[in-house]
Amino acid sequence: MKTLYDVQQLLKKFGVYVYVGKRIWDIELMAIEVDHLYQAGVIDAKMYSRVKLVLSHEHRLEAEHERAKGAPH
Repeated sequence: MKTLYDVQQLLKKFGVYVYVGKRIWDIELMAIEVDHLYQAGVIDAKMYSRVKLVLSHEHRLEAEHERAKGAPH
């Protein structure tokens, strides 16, 4: 579990497809869905930690990208 694509593939195995239209919102919704999978006991703590780490990293990168895009030149 190293990329956002890996997270999407994991969610797809459980019939979860996320597309909100804005990448940062997709990442946030994926994090909520992963929380639900963990709480339901369908993914273990190790997988949950790895997925949350990937999502946190991707969220930070996307937030930085959005800030840079909105900054005056």
